[in-house]
Amino acid sequence: MNEIKEIVEDENKIGTVIADDIEFRGRLVFKNSLKIKGLFEGKIETKGHLVIGQEAVVSADIKAGIVSVNGTVNGKIKAGQRIELYNKSVTSCDLIAPELQIEKGSIFNGTCIMADK
Repeated sequence: MNEIKEIVEDENKIGTVIADDIEFRGRLVFKNSLKIKGLFEGKIETKGHLVIGQEAVVSADIKAGIVSVNGTVNGKIKAGQRIELYNKSVTSCDLIAPELQIEKGSIFNGTCIMADK
């Protein structure tokens, strides 16, 4: 699990970062990796890795390969590979994924369906 955390926290390894001073509403589609540090409302679609930063507040329907949550997320998350909920994250969502990792100290309110890959 330490390997995953290192990748999540090193922004140099992430293709695009939406800074903490940006508010974005709409549909976001990308291929590789993206980190959101600001406010986002809408829909997110990718086969890549979505990272929700510690400062981020996201209200969205999310479809991604991997979703790593460090901040606050409301909505629905469907991941093809894995969902990771880290310490101090607040997730009020319905989760669908073949693999789920919940770190001690995270808050999760919602339902979870463990689907096949």
